[in-house]
Amino acid sequence: MPVLNRIGKIRKRNHALVKFDPSKILRAIKRGADSAGGFAPDYLPGINDKIFAAGGTDHGIAEFLADLVVLCLNSDPHHLVTNFPPTVEEIQDTVLHVLRSNGFTTVADAYTCFRWGHHWVREGAITEEQFVRNGYPKETMDPLLQWNRERGCDTVEGLNDIVQSGKLNGLIDDALNRYESSLDAVASRLLERIEQGDDVRMIWVSGPSSSGKTTTTVKVTERLRKRGLRFLMLNLDDYFWSLIEHPTDWIDDRNYETPEALDIQLLNEHLLALLAGETIEKPVYSFKEGHRSGTVPVRRESDQILVLDCLHGFYPPISEGIDPEHIFRLYIEAMNPLYEPHPMIPLYQGDLADRRLTRFEDIRLLRRTLRDSKHRNHPPLATLLHWHYVRAGEMFSIIPLKGMADCVVNGGMPFDLPILKPFFNAPDGIWPNEEDLTEYPSFLDARIRHGRIQSLLDSIVGVTEADVADTSFLPGDAVVREFVGGSTIKIPHND
Repeated sequence: MPVLNRIGKIRKRNHALVKFDPSKILRAIKRGADSAGGFAPDYLPGINDKIFAAGGTDHGIAEFLADLVVLCLNSDPHHLVTNFPPTVEEIQDTVLHVLRSNGFTTVADAYTCFRWGHHWVREGAITEEQFVRNGYPKETMDPLLQWNRERGCDTVEGLNDIVQSGKLNGLIDDALNRYESSLDAVASRLLERIEQGDDVRMIWVSGPSSSGKTTTTVKVTERLRKRGLRFLMLNLDDYFWSLIEHPTDWIDDRNYETPEALDIQLLNEHLLALLAGETIEKPVYSFKEGHRSGTVPVRRESDQILVLDCLHGFYPPISEGIDPEHIFRLYIEAMNPLYEPHPMIPLYQGDLADRRLTRFEDIRLLRRTLRDSKHRNHPPLATLLHWHYVRAGEMFSIIPLKGMADCVVNGGMPFDLPILKPFFNAPDGIWPNEEDLTEYPSFLDARIRHGRIQSLLDSIVGVTEADVADTSFLPGDAVVREFVGGSTIKIPHND
């Protein structure tokens, strides 16, 4: 569509002024869409269906959205003054605003991961070889899909058949055996680095929220203890800033999902001191009071390896000044590719199938919702409304940095949905009703996630809560037990 543009220049990151070229916005949006399988997975009747109708093709939709970005940039009168042109970062922020405001969350996430991945390359935190592009490159996804396809659980219908035919036990066994084998590989890789001469003094376990980091950390360290290694666990929750330093938004929510929610500078100082054999005064945080309530002395013995389980464990400022030879990085994410039905779009002329992959973060949201409800007295609606903070944090300093990992473990299981369903869709299930969101009309992200997850839950055949409670059916050390309860592994955050 014709767009009036009065912006002549933009400011690059090095502060140089260059000519504003709207075609670069179009290309960036199109690349993000191409990497995510096109715009089709984000089709939402009543939200962006008119954009699909107007655009007609992926290229047409990208053109429409790029024009909206230009319109938004022109709405700021400062950008029309030669001395105050939009910066590259402001333009990228506006692209994300347009995508998310129109329901294109899949494309927005791909764009965000590209954006921050490039940022960490420029910063020298990762190399081009460690750059994971949209977060889920083909070489990562294809083996996961193939494993599921071979067992007939790559589609909702196939998974339902397995549940209804009483064969879920076999799938549980296969998936847990694969997971345990990956942990054996982690232990072997760490020991291999030590045998090769690396002085490993620190293990970072990182990954998005509710991926299963705690269970994985416990299982890996158990394996390594049997090989004679000794560990010192450091609770990083004690490094949170006081509650008063976390500003609230208009629904009285706080963003604890950014790495800077922690006192990064103090944490880094303490890590350097511990590695040097010094004693630190580690803070003790009172979550009841919302601030630090004291300190305790902590010292690392020379043969102990520090173990740190943290969402943002790969965030470069945390380990600044620490020799990479001393660090072993383990990344865990819950990734189980499953095809679900997707409505056809008659007016859309692109390459559209009637299938789309479930979103990994949706399963993690279900896990966290259940954990928050069972163990933290946190209402499910509050977890849903808070999730945009979770997603922003992991797209900035978790997923784009996973290329730094020495090993990657998949904590996503093909049986998760049938196990989780009875807690959400039963008559007394905890999943919020659509009406619960009417008081939050501006939370489009929550509305989209709610509808998408509700549709997925409705399509899945679940087991019963009695089945879940039976450890002969679902072993007590399965990752999902961090969230459904009954874990035979001590889960500190569930105490």
